[in-house]
Amino acid sequence: MLSFALIFAVSLFFSGIVVRTKSLASGRKGPGIFQPMRDIWRSLRKGAVYSSVSSLVFRIAPSVYFASVLAAIAVVPLGSNAGLFSFPCDFVFFAYVLALGKFFCIIAALDTGSSFEGMGASREALFSMLAEPAFFVLMGTLGLITGHTSFLQIFSDLHLGSSLSYALVTIACFLLLMICMIENSRMPVDDPKTHLELTMIHEVMILDNSGFDLGLILHATNLKFAMYGALIANLFIGNLEVAMAVPMFLAIQFAVAVAAGIIESFMARFRMGHNAQFILVLSSLALLMLFGVMLMQGQIN
Repeated sequence: MLSFALIFAVSLFFSGIVVRTKSLASGRKGPGIFQPMRDIWRSLRKGAVYSSVSSLVFRIAPSVYFASVLAAIAVVPLGSNAGLFSFPCDFVFFAYVLALGKFFCIIAALDTGSSFEGMGASREALFSMLAEPAFFVLMGTLGLITGHTSFLQIFSDLHLGSSLSYALVTIACFLLLMICMIENSRMPVDDPKTHLELTMIHEVMILDNSGFDLGLILHATNLKFAMYGALIANLFIGNLEVAMAVPMFLAIQFAVAVAAGIIESFMARFRMGHNAQFILVLSSLALLMLFGVMLMQGQIN
């Protein structure tokens, strides 16, 4: 329960820190860190408008998407403190409950009958499919190191004490951060601020959403940012006491938000044709990490 509450609390200002970091990097003061949440709250207080050609799928998709993110957060622990749920192979549930929410977003975009939104839905599906192997290989590697298959046991038994363990965790942090940027349609794969037809991905999928529905989708993105930040924080928390784990969790979340802002400020967006190559490189890096661990454990010669 503690991890769920912390992730929800961090989501209130995570995007604000990203925006503020980007503003400072470009020499501007920028808005306050709670401005994105004020915008979301403004949308949540408005009524949604639906096209006459859309069906029930379009109406329920934002709620399913938001619920899927909450369900994924429920299995994320805080070091040795379990989330709302914990069971063997819960990282598989984590990945596919997020996929369920994204599936509803994709078919909702198709339900509008717009070829423009269908183009974005196709790209979103492709990039999510390519990012999935990197996540599973990474979690398989951590499971191989610790001998466990649940988030709680993996993170609580992942001890840092050697240069090798620090190297592995550094690679894992990079992979999770890049997967986070891809899953949230951010740089270097997507730019949420662009409105160029040839480059839009996630933004074009939600062009027909408005009011309360749009607020749910935007806040679900904030929750996903904080959720992946929590996974990165768990790599370092281990079995620390709660009194030490909570400050470290908040500090790492702040560092992840700043890192996301710096990436978006100084890393150019890839051309659309290069996005697939970039995502596959992440899977290759995860495989190299897996083979390295198997080699050290003597499972391959």
